[in-house]
Amino acid sequence: MSMFTKVKTKDEIVAIRESGKILAHILTVLSDQITDGMSTKDIADIAKAELKTTGGIPTFLGYYGFPDVICISVNDEVVHGIPRRNKMINKGDIVTLDFGVTYNGMITDSALTVLVDSKNKQHIDLVKTTQQSLMDGINVVIDGVKVGDISYAIEKTLNKGKYGIVRDLVGHGVGHILHEDPNIPNYGNKNTGPKLYSGMTIAIEPMATLGSYEVILDSDNWTMRTKDGSMAAHFEHTVLITDEGAEIITDRD
Repeated sequence: MSMFTKVKTKDEIVAIRESGKILAHILTVLSDQITDGMSTKDIADIAKAELKTTGGIPTFLGYYGFPDVICISVNDEVVHGIPRRNKMINKGDIVTLDFGVTYNGMITDSALTVLVDSKNKQHIDLVKTTQQSLMDGINVVIDGVKVGDISYAIEKTLNKGKYGIVRDLVGHGVGHILHEDPNIPNYGNKNTGPKLYSGMTIAIEPMATLGSYEVILDSDNWTMRTKDGSMAAHFEHTVLITDEGAEIITDRD
């Protein structure tokens, strides 16, 4: 049983904001530098070097034995792709960067999907709609919101595009540890599930596919990919619940 996400103290909020700022900066650097001909390990190495200059610690490295600082998932890989020297990025690829930073003991988690020189309208729409569903989920967050309200808002947006909504992977509380309760699914009904309160921090992370919602675990025992081989997109922010709404802790703007 993991810990239910706690209302954060003032000092913890200061630390988690700094953690989120570092994370947002690194994801921006990576998405600016990603290009065809790089390996996924090249991208991970940039993340590692950049993080060293910030005083942040890589949350994912060693988490249940994960071997690198960042998850990089390409095309039909949904999440938890291990960076590799021999896995090259090609034009037209859909690449998801999922990163976690610990700063002064506080953890943030964020992901974005990048299109590498792609003109494919289906892929562009998938990425755009997945990102929009994240924002729509965030927009209902406020003191006293129920998890189902967030889930419903995400599902509604993804259903418009008739996308597969991954069910086996969910958002979660975050802060003191990487995965805290409650789970935050990307589908659900309004006014259901646990209540969330001002001062709690959560990671909201829709994952959508161009086909079925089913995912399978790769032979590396980490990478989750779509069962039908369809393309996938994934966006994630860590947010602080406030009396007014949500503060996006990992905002890149």
